[in-house]
Amino acid sequence: MVEIWSDLTCPWCGLANHRLDQAVERFTHGGDIELIHRSFPLDPDLPSSPAVPTRQLLKQKYGMDDAQAEAATRRVEVLAEREGLTPYIVLDNKKANTQLAHEFLAHATAQGKHAEAWHLGFRAYFGEARSIFDVEALLELSDELGLDRDGTRQALVDRRFRQQVQDEARRANALGARGAPFLVIDGRHAISGAQDTDTLLGVFQQVWDATHPQLVQTQDEGAEAICGPDGCVLPADHSARG
Repeated sequence: MVEIWSDLTCPWCGLANHRLDQAVERFTHGGDIELIHRSFPLDPDLPSSPAVPTRQLLKQKYGMDDAQAEAATRRVEVLAEREGLTPYIVLDNKKANTQLAHEFLAHATAQGKHAEAWHLGFRAYFGEARSIFDVEALLELSDELGLDRDGTRQALVDRRFRQQVQDEARRANALGARGAPFLVIDGRHAISGAQDTDTLLGVFQQVWDATHPQLVQTQDEGAEAICGPDGCVLPADHSARG
């Protein structure tokens, strides 16, 4: 099992999820990997509305000027576009509190749309610079996933999945996460940051080898052959052994 904690407006998270998908697809035993997305909202103190331009937020939160903001975001935009995520809108986007968006993801998961909802959320935000912060915006995503609109609205209004989202973030912190993206493989191997696909493949192989030891059979010419084309039998003197 591979778990990845992400925030929907974290640019490195979007890239990490893409790389993880690529690694699972390329891994020889990828069909045996259970991939689970977990919520890790990174800016719980941001207001839900209005959404703040990312450029402005970088200035307010980190004291960056325009050149620094450009440099800080351009790198991930270029990397994402090189890896097939085009467009990948980071600096010219907006941010707000993502708690409700993560509650929507939990609702979609409960309706059997786990991976689809996460992929759509990242694509809507980074690929199209769409709002994902209020009920009406999330209802549009619900429609695209084929979910019941009234059921989705009720789940969001009732804040039915608020506790689940908070619990997932707390678990990440308990496991040692200090930010996102954060991966845990097989419940024991933690990886921080948006590692490249080849690195993830190497970790997958190491974990697989450790948990699936190879049986090496050797042939001893002096051993008594007890298996034939019709099956296997015990040696004649087996009862006398031991």
